[in-house]
Amino acid sequence: MSTFKSESYDCKYHFWSFVMFTVTFSAPSVEPIYGIVLDAGSSHTALYIYKWPADKQNGTGVVTQHSECHVDGGGISSYAGQQGVAGQSLEACLDQAVKDIPKERHQLTPVYLGATAGMRLLHISNPVQSTQILQEVGYKIQSYPFSYQGATILSGQEEGAYGWVTVNYLLENFIKYGLVGHWLSTGRPTVGALDFGGASTQITFATQEGIEDKQDMMKLHLYGQEYSLYTHSFLCYGQDQALQRLLAHISQNYSESVDHPCYPAGHSRTLHFSSIFKSPCTTKYKPSSYKPQAFLIIRGTGHYEHCLGNVSEIFSFDGCSFSQCSFDKVFQPNVTGRFMAFSAFFYIHSFLQRVTGITVNTPSQLEEATRVVCRMNFNEVKFYSTLVLPRLQDYCASSVFVKVLMLRGYGFSETSFPHISFQKKAGDTSVGWALGYMLSLSNLLPAERLELRKALTPGAWGALIFLFVLLLVAVLVFIILRAHNRKKKGGSESAI
Repeated sequence: MSTFKSESYDCKYHFWSFVMFTVTFSAPSVEPIYGIVLDAGSSHTALYIYKWPADKQNGTGVVTQHSECHVDGGGISSYAGQQGVAGQSLEACLDQAVKDIPKERHQLTPVYLGATAGMRLLHISNPVQSTQILQEVGYKIQSYPFSYQGATILSGQEEGAYGWVTVNYLLENFIKYGLVGHWLSTGRPTVGALDFGGASTQITFATQEGIEDKQDMMKLHLYGQEYSLYTHSFLCYGQDQALQRLLAHISQNYSESVDHPCYPAGHSRTLHFSSIFKSPCTTKYKPSSYKPQAFLIIRGTGHYEHCLGNVSEIFSFDGCSFSQCSFDKVFQPNVTGRFMAFSAFFYIHSFLQRVTGITVNTPSQLEEATRVVCRMNFNEVKFYSTLVLPRLQDYCASSVFVKVLMLRGYGFSETSFPHISFQKKAGDTSVGWALGYMLSLSNLLPAERLELRKALTPGAWGALIFLFVLLLVAVLVFIILRAHNRKKKGGSESAI
């Protein structure tokens, strides 16, 4: 009996030793490091706080989103000409960051501000004001106890590429950190990124096809592998600017009132002409003579076919000088593989499904859902939706725009469209360019010298798990039989 007790004790000891090793291995040993990115978009600014273990600064798959804060009001570009207001608008979220990050980590926390298409447009129309705003927000951030790393305007190519890095980083398509303490190459194909902001839209994906316009080509060397990316940003094709351009296109030949086929029937609004033509994106639609302070009455008619015709006219599908183009004479190779669509793409897709009850997984379903929304009058749209003005009347136009952009522009088909995943977050992390931006600037992407090991395939993992379970059962059976034999032997000796 004593031998059995010893063997049982050894098994228990080894089992709990394994449990304690696993817990010790998975528990963070030190206080995490934090990083802050302010995404200064055209319509609003968001502050994201990321964190990662202090002993894995060159790691991947370990950076997580700690918290986020959305700034009230418009984007920083909307405060042009208002001294100090852009910086003041950030105070509430910066105050929140002070609370969210431990005090002892404040001075070690890098903070970056990246401005996108709204500031790109302002830089085109008034470079002096764009420079002043960047200086203002920089001064404001530097008044907080963080490590300020600068404020800059991202190019469209950078915005697209950083979004692509974020998506594939979160999906662990590059590499992941294994439980055995080694970097594992997953061998997964990458996923394309579709971003739809307020002033621009980006498409980025890896391709093996030749990229005829070198301005749209980017090569990234990550984790021992080179990726050839096609990336293009369409300025003035973000949701807000597209709606503004559509309104300018419809109203350019009218003096006092206009019918808007994309607004729901029963909805009307009155605007100054100057508010329609103030953007650089609408300059070409401006009538030769008009009164900026004159009023324009806009009445919704809710006519899908007329809406589709007008939205299509703000694209240009003619005059391609390459072997093939998306629109506006821009070269684009064929879309391949899976894609993740985020930002406004996600919200429009969710709205269509919620209001119509149609699962939008194919081009035909997208068209069907868009038709249903565009034929609703304003009271019906309000009844079926939990949203409030001023966005509500724009969903027909936005949905039609997405349909034209994705199907006719980017060339998604009945075969490729189902491979698009519409996402707001991946896990607990918001999808966008911010994480990829911080990873690149703070050198959190793993060094090329790190040891890489090929990850096991799902089939191999299944086989290993099966063998482990089989071995465990065999050990348990052996122990039970051994105990039974000893009891039997002991009983026999007592009988003697």
